Amino acid sequence: MIYTINKTTFNQETESKNYNSEAANFWAYLNMKQATLSQSFQLEGIGLHTGQMVKMVCKPAEVNSGIVFKRMDIDGAPEILASINHLDSTFRSTCLAKGEVKVSTTEHLLSALVGMRIDNAIIELTGSEIPILNGSAEPFVTAIKAAGRQEQEADRQYLELDKTLEFKDEESGAEYLYMPVDSIEETEYTTIIEYNSKIGRQVAIWNQGVSYDKEIAPARTFVFVNELEELHKQGVIKGGRVDNAIVFSHKDFSQDRVKKLAEHFNVDDEMLVDNGILNGLNLNYPNEPARHKLLDMIGDLFLLRMPLKGKIIAKRPGHTGNTAFAKFLKAEFQKRKKLKGLPIYDPTAAPIKDIAQIKEYIPHRYPFLLVDKIIELSEEHVVGIKNVTANEEFFNGHFPGNPVFPGVLQMEALAQTGGILALSTVEEPENWNTYFLKMDQVKFKKLVRPGDTMILKMKLLTPIRRGIFHMQGTVYVGETIVSEGELTAQISKKQA
Repeated sequence: MIYTINKTTFNQETESKNYNSEAANFWAYLNMKQATLSQSFQLEGIGLHTGQMVKMVCKPAEVNSGIVFKRMDIDGAPEILASINHLDSTFRSTCLAKGEVKVSTTEHLLSALVGMRIDNAIIELTGSEIPILNGSAEPFVTAIKAAGRQEQEADRQYLELDKTLEFKDEESGAEYLYMPVDSIEETEYTTIIEYNSKIGRQVAIWNQGVSYDKEIAPARTFVFVNELEELHKQGVIKGGRVDNAIVFSHKDFSQDRVKKLAEHFNVDDEMLVDNGILNGLNLNYPNEPARHKLLDMIGDLFLLRMPLKGKIIAKRPGHTGNTAFAKFLKAEFQKRKKLKGLPIYDPTAAPIKDIAQIKEYIPHRYPFLLVDKIIELSEEHVVGIKNVTANEEFFNGHFPGNPVFPGVLQMEALAQTGGILALSTVEEPENWNTYFLKMDQVKFKKLVRPGDTMILKMKLLTPIRRGIFHMQGTVYVGETIVSEGELTAQISKKQA
């Protein structure tokens, strides 16, 4: 089990300013302000897959910059933002690309930046791959701590969702569970792995009580010996060494094959001992592989460009699954952000106004009354319900054999709903008329058919002046926006 630091053993305010504290962990990461490096630092090393030496310079960056990679070895020093939108491939590492320009093996550095609460930085590279160093995030963490952390003025934005979500990546078989939490302090990442080998089944956890730099960053990348042979045949892992990866063996792995591997990687035979780990390394933790999978997932999910608020449980995670899960979360976040104003409709709840009361407000009658009930009503908004049935008169001609609720009538339903809001502002509403003046920015996004229930929401966009109501109208079916637009209406008193 990962060692847990009790959050009462360190001072949160002091630690947020001092990286040399023993408690540089997730608890301090909860600070709501963005941060960058206090000064630049430089590292140099070999790329795991390219085998090329690369110099990396990490520099401070402005707020909301994110992590930007700059290829200094290419004319014009082209930039690639660390974003899921720039994901290129996930074969044995996470590779980003913009056009023909690529940066690979980004996960360990990105993970270190998350763990050390760095939101904004510029990463200058003299090659296409981040140095592998010792195969963990520890060298990056050490350099970041030495450079220091500078808090910035802008607030950090979190990605959070309002319900439990399950995701399975069909390509890799990885499974993920997201669960919402009430506070950022409850955020937690869990990885579960299981192999038919020395590794067996392992679990690793990162939460507010786990020190990233002590308990996660030192976990090294690992590979199985049968994979190693295949990867060598494919011409990758050219920078693989006994000091930058853990190589797990199999009981039936012969000494002849050990010698061939030794020749491939320029390693003395005696260094490759079959203790279950071919390169003779001792594990930093009993569950080091699970911790490294956790390290990778932290780095891969940083491509969302917002830290997550919630609990994540990942089973059999890898770069392919992690990035697919990131895309899934981003799509869900954008969907819910757009649906943030979606009214909650309980068909069994008593309405604010039933059909009889609606008729007291607006003069529309069959077959042109397009609001069945009002479920919300305030000084600034109103929500109505329209149950669409096959008995609607207009379905006879719109369209025979293919009934579609006309878009213009969706706007009319919104206008009638808005009329309830407008007339609720005056006494004796039956003595007033509502006139539809104009529509702007109208969009029809999905067909409405018999059996659908339309949720009609109208919200004031500007204060009421001279009886004129300028409103944003949105029609939902379930969690889908089917149409929207800006509607303007005016009320006037009926002539005696």
